[in-house]
Amino acid sequence: MSTTPELTVLMPCLNESETLATCIQKAWRYIRRSGISGEVVVADNGSTDGSQNIARRHDAIVVDVPAKGYGSALIAGIRAARGRFVIMGDSDDSYDFAELDPFVQKLRGGSELVMGNRFKGGIKKGAMPPLHRYLGNPVLTSIGRLFFNSPCGDFHCGLRGFSRDAILRLDLQSPGMEFASEMVVKATLRGLDIAEVPTTLSPDGRSRPPHLRSWRDGWRHLRFLLLFSPRWLFLYPGLALALLGLLSTLWILPGPRHIGNITLDIHTLLYSAMAIVVGVQAVIFWAFVNVHGMDEGILPYDPRLRSLIAYGTIERGLIVGAALIVVGFILAVLAVSTWSNVAFGLLDSSHTMRLAIPSATCIVLGFEIAFGAFALNVLEIRRPMPDTDPA
Repeated sequence: MSTTPELTVLMPCLNESETLATCIQKAWRYIRRSGISGEVVVADNGSTDGSQNIARRHDAIVVDVPAKGYGSALIAGIRAARGRFVIMGDSDDSYDFAELDPFVQKLRGGSELVMGNRFKGGIKKGAMPPLHRYLGNPVLTSIGRLFFNSPCGDFHCGLRGFSRDAILRLDLQSPGMEFASEMVVKATLRGLDIAEVPTTLSPDGRSRPPHLRSWRDGWRHLRFLLLFSPRWLFLYPGLALALLGLLSTLWILPGPRHIGNITLDIHTLLYSAMAIVVGVQAVIFWAFVNVHGMDEGILPYDPRLRSLIAYGTIERGLIVGAALIVVGFILAVLAVSTWSNVAFGLLDSSHTMRLAIPSATCIVLGFEIAFGAFALNVLEIRRPMPDTDPA
């Protein structure tokens, strides 16, 4: 083709000889029927069943992708695509490439990412395992919507269209199935115009099992969502743990507490103190991850969050840390004094541990906060400043 096509239909492929020709024929049927200038690209991930020759015989452009993985194939295919718009879909004949009008209309209307939604368009009998339909996809999509305030109702639909330039700017990196989540998450974080269209999912036409591995790939999607949301991975659980531990400590510290026939004493106090320490550590990790993520372009730059984290200077960290350490040593002296009153003999642990546990907690927190302040400022060294408009 001498002119740049408006549309590229992109299909990842790994040994799809049974269905690839049908998918390519449907894509060409749509291109010719709609009159759109288009091309069909097959990103082949090392097929050994002759899929490459099938694709070429049906006038598709074959991109050989030696790096293994669903994401690797699609990243290479997007880079090789020449169309202004790209519509990608699995080459197992589970999506109808002959009916792409809703995607093209949304793209022409200004949407930068158009997601198919199988739960709105219909899932035919046998097209999706019950585990995926009622647990995996709904749970992971709900988590993604909660974490990132995404408008997408089906994070893992394999049929989606997008502006090639807009998606290339996202610098997608995931080599595996989690590529699907990465595209949605980064598009949401970068403020792309996202739309949805109902999409029908049909049983695939292959006689072999799919490449997808439910638990392994489900975990990879969840792991990705957590890594890209430090608030939900570190901040919220950390604050909840620290607050719960603090309230529990203050409640039990004066003396044993009774709930029915259950007595909560120094053992519960010890675990409450542990919750405080773990919670504070999680919040410190949240600060570390945000600084690194924003500097590396992994997370979007947030000036308010940057200002909040910048408040944690070495000097402030040392002051807070030193104060906690001093309180801890004062409590330790009181504990030793209590021990000396019995000539360093046997002690009532229920009494002395009410001093020893808070003492140890304050000392640990003091060092944790002081060291954390130093580490946070190490991450700030040679930090590139964000672009600003000249005054």
